Amino acid sequence: MRLAVPLALFALPFLCLAASNLPPEADQRLAHDIYREMVEINSGYTTGATTPVVDAVARRLRDAGFSESDIFIGGVIPRKANLVVRYRGTGGARPILLLAHLDVVEAKRDDWSTDPFVLTEKDGYFYGRGTSDDKAQAAVWIANLIRYKREGYRSQRDIIVALTADEEGGGPYNGVRWLLANHRDLIDADFALNEGGNGELLHGKPVSNDLQAAEKWYLDLRLEVRNKGGHSSQPTPDNAIYHLANALVRISQLGFPLKTNEVTRAYFVGMAKIDKTAEAADLAKVAQNDADAMKRIAAASTAWNSMLRTTCVATTIEGGHAFNALPQLAAANVNCRVLPEDSLDDVLGAIRGAIADDQVKVTVRQKEENSAASPLRPDIMRAMTRLSDIMWPGAVVLPVMSTGATDGRMLRAAGIPTYGVRGMFIERDDYRAHGRDERLLVRSFYEGQTFLYELVKELAAGR
Repeated sequence: MRLAVPLALFALPFLCLAASNLPPEADQRLAHDIYREMVEINSGYTTGATTPVVDAVARRLRDAGFSESDIFIGGVIPRKANLVVRYRGTGGARPILLLAHLDVVEAKRDDWSTDPFVLTEKDGYFYGRGTSDDKAQAAVWIANLIRYKREGYRSQRDIIVALTADEEGGGPYNGVRWLLANHRDLIDADFALNEGGNGELLHGKPVSNDLQAAEKWYLDLRLEVRNKGGHSSQPTPDNAIYHLANALVRISQLGFPLKTNEVTRAYFVGMAKIDKTAEAADLAKVAQNDADAMKRIAAASTAWNSMLRTTCVATTIEGGHAFNALPQLAAANVNCRVLPEDSLDDVLGAIRGAIADDQVKVTVRQKEENSAASPLRPDIMRAMTRLSDIMWPGAVVLPVMSTGATDGRMLRAAGIPTYGVRGMFIERDDYRAHGRDERLLVRSFYEGQTFLYELVKELAAGR
């Protein structure tokens, strides 16, 4: 009986959390205002700039009492600034890094039903470019940091927020790469939390709260065939376009080996528990590396296929110089998303072996960092599971490997384990990032704000 009172007192804040899942009204307003300010600044990867967003955030941080010595602004070029701010803890444990990017994919007004650079609330959604990728997370990190400051929260860890440039497409102005190369001390941390792990709704019901612990790495290959050409009235089988076409057909038929890693095995174990289709039994077998089950699951879903193997696909093509001439050049780009376990040599060997034509030259056009999966830390899994059980009973915390790419791969490659986690739920078939009418549920935004506020507090305690 003597334990009953302390346990009840410990549980009370979480019982209150479960009752609403939403932050206090004043903190909702703060997050909303920051979110709107960010969305309504055009920080398009090509045509926009991140610096105005950084300046707006810095003003809010100064107004909230953050000192100049704890706010860093800098970047490769003036219009592509990054911001790093530190909330100081007691130093009892190494820092935690909270990452989000400020650049967005380009958006044209004529393509959208709303202005992409106006935060529009309608039908229970926030519409606007960056509402889900990635200004929601950026706004929440800053709003919650200001709340910690106002509340006088004392953490064991320093809490570092880094808002960075040019995640979309990478390139020479990428903020994470620049910070690692020039100011590693500002963002060095025990681990990082980043985008990449959404919650999943199925017909409005939360089914999984995803934790991204791995991602494929990005590779562009150029296939090129050069030929002497000639007059089109005297054709020959030795045609650059034919050589290229045959090579692309063979690549389309190439199946890289099916395999799992720690993260995808955990994913398929979790998915087997929540999947109600005929594939459920095979999902469980995939986690045991059953070869036949992996083949069936790969055939059942393009998403599952991409999680189980490296993929390569033709994305652009060029060739010929005149309608009445044999082509002197035919070329294509082949985009590969490569499992962390597969090397560049593995991919090139498989591609060249499949093509089997020495007239087709294969070269690397662009290669991004590869990084091993981050270990599934018990403290993160435990905290996520406890909070998810309170906020979304029945939703499973599901480790995932992203088949796309985030800046987390650079942090992992630099020795900072990184986890994609947001607690913002999106309907399974309504993910609109990079597309027309990008949107995020209003309730998901505020629930994510609460979830990340509580999660960071628990992890920053350093226990």
